[in-house]
Amino acid sequence: MKLLSAQQIHQWDAFTILHEPIESIGLMERAAQRCVDWISENNFFDHKIKIFCGKGNNGGDGLAIARLLINKNYNVAVYILEFGARGTEDFQINLHLLHQTTTEIHFIQSTEFIPVIEKTDVVIDALYGSGLDRPLQLLSKEIVEHINQSTTNIISIDVPSGMSIDKTSKGNTIIRAKHTLTFQSLKLCFLTAENEDYFGEVHVLDIGLNQQFIESTETVFEIISQQQITSQIKLRKDFSHKGNYGHALLVAGNKGKMGAALLAAKACLRTGSGLVTVNIPEQFQSAVNSFLPEAMTMNRDDENSYNNFSTIAIGPGIGIDNYGQQIVLKVLDSYKKPMVIDADALNIISGNKNILKLVPHGSILTPHPKEFERLFGVCENEFERLEKAIELSNQNPFIIILKGHYTLIAANGRGYFNTTGNAGLAKGGSGDVLTGMIASLLAQNYEPLQAAMIAVYLHGLAADLALENQSTESLLATDVIDAIGKAFNFLRD
Repeated sequence: MKLLSAQQIHQWDAFTILHEPIESIGLMERAAQRCVDWISENNFFDHKIKIFCGKGNNGGDGLAIARLLINKNYNVAVYILEFGARGTEDFQINLHLLHQTTTEIHFIQSTEFIPVIEKTDVVIDALYGSGLDRPLQLLSKEIVEHINQSTTNIISIDVPSGMSIDKTSKGNTIIRAKHTLTFQSLKLCFLTAENEDYFGEVHVLDIGLNQQFIESTETVFEIISQQQITSQIKLRKDFSHKGNYGHALLVAGNKGKMGAALLAAKACLRTGSGLVTVNIPEQFQSAVNSFLPEAMTMNRDDENSYNNFSTIAIGPGIGIDNYGQQIVLKVLDSYKKPMVIDADALNIISGNKNILKLVPHGSILTPHPKEFERLFGVCENEFERLEKAIELSNQNPFIIILKGHYTLIAANGRGYFNTTGNAGLAKGGSGDVLTGMIASLLAQNYEPLQAAMIAVYLHGLAADLALENQSTESLLATDVIDAIGKAFNFLRD
């Protein structure tokens, strides 16, 4: 699914109007009907509905919703922000139609006209839509602040008023919706943590926009689909052997952080690598042998060639002391195939940015937001961080997996969001599991971008399937590993 900019969203409307053909007022009616259908299905009939409208097309949507709800005998009052402008043509048409339907139409010319909102009311926010490109001010800001003080259900149409589609709204006044009814597709603003407190549950309503536009339009961001992942997963041949599925070396673990190595190694094996060797200080090798007899071990000071391995993952639990720094430099100086760089290895590199030049072409860096900023500089907001990740992936020969609820994979100047996974992954060890999964796929000769996308999707899917037996509070990294097989089978069913 492609994520469109605000400009592209309006172009999609225009393309549909031109090619269907349908007039803009007809498209507005269709969108309003989908919203009314959702409201009816969710049992709001016994509540008084107060609809707040601006004078743009989002406000026109609100007026059409009001008329259609009144025709279904809902108790509706409409409040229009009066700021002098006449309003768009479609707004005026719907206002005329609404005047023929009800007298419950009120104009808010100052704060004195802002209505009291009762606890039992339902508020529909149709003040501003996806075209907003500036912070709310003056009366519109006061209306939003008044609505937010209520404890009632707030339903935003398209996007919560005050929220921008494709740039930060951090620090701005924004409607705090419990539900957002957005049209046709998700928007970038719904995938960022900084907006989480404002959009509530997002419901995507199909309003029949012409699909030819989306198919022919290039976007920077898209959402990874299940079909994309299923089509890329290779089937294991009946007559294959362990040598067909690669040999991954995990440079991981140290005193007090053995768990990181063990989790990464087990996840690597569960994801299909034929052989896994854990590079670890000699005194901890017995722990690997006891916990994971399927894995082999290699002394951290062993001089055997790293290039004997299909891929290397380095970082989980190695420590950031001088010894850890030496290991990272040694590996990067000698290994030239795509590899996975995570955790302590990223923090070591952040202390000496010149090391980035040694990262092999096609390698995958897996920072969480704080690690990303240590590596590449502090960002003022999440949108800036996303843009920087895209820019860096275009300038450098590596892939960045920027971890989060909707993890972003930045590669070759494009961004791919993952939507599997849940809050149970917000726990130590989850990243180590992901590192092992990526390394496994690289060892099996998947292309780096394929390995990144499949691993991230499977990682989240395994976490989702693990909730059949766990909660988001109780989920452990080992539960995710145990559900990797279920995730593979789910995608094949």
